[in-house]
Amino acid sequence: MTRRGWLLFGVMGVIWGVPYLLIKVAVADLSPASLVFLRTATGGLVLLPLALARGSILPLRARWRWVLLYTVVELAVPWMLLADAERHVSSSFAGLLVAAVPFIGALLALLTGAEDRLDARRVGGLLVGFLGVATLVGFDLSGGSLGAVAEIAVVTIGYALGPMIIAHRLRDVPAVGVVTASLVLTAIGYAPAGVLQLPHHAPSVQVILAVAALGLVCTAVAFLLFFALIAEVGPIRATVITYVNPAVALGLGVIVLGEAFTAATAAGFALILLGSFLATGRTGQPGPQRQVPDEAMAATGVP
Repeated sequence: MTRRGWLLFGVMGVIWGVPYLLIKVAVADLSPASLVFLRTATGGLVLLPLALARGSILPLRARWRWVLLYTVVELAVPWMLLADAERHVSSSFAGLLVAAVPFIGALLALLTGAEDRLDARRVGGLLVGFLGVATLVGFDLSGGSLGAVAEIAVVTIGYALGPMIIAHRLRDVPAVGVVTASLVLTAIGYAPAGVLQLPHHAPSVQVILAVAALGLVCTAVAFLLFFALIAEVGPIRATVITYVNPAVALGLGVIVLGEAFTAATAAGFALILLGSFLATGRTGQPGPQRQVPDEAMAATGVP
């Protein structure tokens, strides 16, 4: 990998590990609906001129139903549930549990027939990943609620479904257009509740900065950098950031917010990563090849 590729990889690993901390800070003063509205409106306003200049919006008209479904499963529902869950669990716990997305994606691929080979390695990976989730949830709730865990579980399913929709239904439309349209649609959908639930008092400086960073850096800039990373190193290598982001979330939660780091946290995280690696890795056996363009990989679940 080139020096530029390593640089983009490192930046993306950090940028998409930071949102868990920022969400935790923001929900101190904002409702989940207000946070989702402000974040998507900010990101959408930044990306919309670029998408329009590139002509990336018009090609979506024929696939508007799939764009809408992608918006629901990748942004509208997950970002709302994640914000609500972080009112009850630590940011590091949320980030680590979302690390199960590759594991969930592998399981969905097997259940839907998208992956035909169910060999010993992948079965072992699914079992190890499940054990990791069970370890994390069963022994390291950090005072949280099972309701919050259920919300994050839905988030992981949504993040796993999003790339499947892109790969099979939106693979030949511009990725920048899909992301921009999804942000704008989500902002419009949450605008009524988001505006009505805005606090009557001015939020703290920390909350304002957290929301600005979420919308500008972790959404608009992050997607542009991710597209550049895909172009530089290819879609497969680019998705390895999925394994880096939770570690960043864990480190920031412990260092900045003073969240607990326990043996169960370490064990659960390690098992989830190992299970995801085994369940999604190549087996070395010949099989049918499905060509998925780089744009399809731009849908990996961003927190």
